[in-house]
Amino acid sequence: MRGHMAIVGGMLLALCALMLAGQSLRTLESASQGIEVSRGHADAIPVTVFRPAGSTGPRPVVVIAHGFAGSQQLMQAFATTAARNGLIAVTFDFPGHGRHPQPLPGSLQAHDALLASLLGAVDRVVAFARTLPGADGRVALLGHSMASDLVVRQAQADPSIAATIGVSLVYGGARMVPPRNLLSIYGSIEPAMVQSFGRRLVAGPDATDEAAAGVVPGQTYGRFEDGSARRFVLAPGAEHIGVLYHATSQREALDWMRQAFDGAAASGTVEVPYIDARGPAIAGLLAGVVLLAWPLSLLLGSVSRGDTPARRGMYGRAAAAIDAGSTRTLARRDWLWLTLGPALATPLLLRLVPSHFLPILLGDYLLLHFGLYGLLTAGGTLWLLRSGRLEPLTVRPPSLGTLLAALAMIGWATLAIGIPVDRYVFNLWPADGRGPLILTLLAGTLAWAFADEALARHPQAPRLAYPITKALFIGSLVLAVALDLSRLFFLVIIIPAILVMFIVYGLISRCCLRATGSPWPGAIASALAFAWGIAVTFPAISR
Repeated sequence: MRGHMAIVGGMLLALCALMLAGQSLRTLESASQGIEVSRGHADAIPVTVFRPAGSTGPRPVVVIAHGFAGSQQLMQAFATTAARNGLIAVTFDFPGHGRHPQPLPGSLQAHDALLASLLGAVDRVVAFARTLPGADGRVALLGHSMASDLVVRQAQADPSIAATIGVSLVYGGARMVPPRNLLSIYGSIEPAMVQSFGRRLVAGPDATDEAAAGVVPGQTYGRFEDGSARRFVLAPGAEHIGVLYHATSQREALDWMRQAFDGAAASGTVEVPYIDARGPAIAGLLAGVVLLAWPLSLLLGSVSRGDTPARRGMYGRAAAAIDAGSTRTLARRDWLWLTLGPALATPLLLRLVPSHFLPILLGDYLLLHFGLYGLLTAGGTLWLLRSGRLEPLTVRPPSLGTLLAALAMIGWATLAIGIPVDRYVFNLWPADGRGPLILTLLAGTLAWAFADEALARHPQAPRLAYPITKALFIGSLVLAVALDLSRLFFLVIIIPAILVMFIVYGLISRCCLRATGSPWPGAIASALAFAWGIAVTFPAISR
């Protein structure tokens, strides 16, 4: 009876998941209605042009730039919002990012060379945008995070830029002079230290710290007529990535450009602006994919019925001992040092280890962090096993059915998430020889994923062990950044993405466990996702 109820429940969940994913996909695809999208190159730079379908007459252009470890897909919402409201929008991939064939020069320490390469890309795309058919010569710039610094510098050097919009604006230049018609947008939960860049630029070059702190969110200072308009905006409840998809960000950016371009000329006949606030649709699509993992696990589990049930097949002797009441949960003292030890020791030890050997920025450090963290966790686990405080793990050799089920779940976790992310969020295609880097990074991510799954899924692990170990890993990365802020600062930016991956692949690994009776398929899926993501999203550099 219970088995039949599980099947019925699985079918209902699968139906709901498909409906959720389908509706989300429909929303995302409908964003491009009424828009002509064309892809090409400006010199060697991959660009995408969004223009109103069947548009006639000259129109202004907005050049939209992504941030560190991003790609032009990340900025699609701004492009579709602009194009649906009468503007021409251009997105592109910086050198070393996305599908750009050329790497960045040197390392983060080669600041001047990096800045010259990135600014050169902005300059070439702006020149390309001015020559587009239907462009009237007026240009606005919009950049996120790293790119916000670049568009501010570009606009400072080019007074013909009609407006500049910095999303999660950071600025490292010596001239605290706002460019023409500056709008700065932040998520309300972004750190005050980050928001201070926008406040200072909006306050003006001679403003004191007190004056910058007193900048009122949502208030416009100056005038568009002479280019002195400045505005500081907070998107409620948004962080560093969510701010890109927030309706407030889209609406403020569109309204700012329309005012800078003198309203009617920019907006054409559009009365009510279209806003591409696609964040819920992206979340819904990913949620639908993850929810499908459970009913699929029931289906795939049927091919491995010859194996023991999940817990006993995975940790037979330990699970049996706990069920019989002869073994208790791991002692709190042992659990603390086993989990806190790697979290603290990894960043401290890596301060002594060179980490400049891969042709991607910060990828080599992440390889070492994942790998060392995993080895320390595995070493502590083995010591507790030998001391008798942790029950030995008994893993039966998998049947052919279990192997097939495991491969199917890993394939599902990789493709069903990777394909929509590549289309709607950021590039995941391993262009320009990045494929071997995925295998290299797997050495580190597999060590961590295997050790973490073995510990967090062990029957003697305490309640909430799985989220606790993930929180400690994120804390370990934060400690690493604090110890070497100048080199590792950009790792802070990816922490929200890591958190999302922990949630998504944690749920999928649990379904893999149900389907196969083993933690290893979930570990492989998680390790592959992290290795793939790091290898193809972090900026490529020349060595």
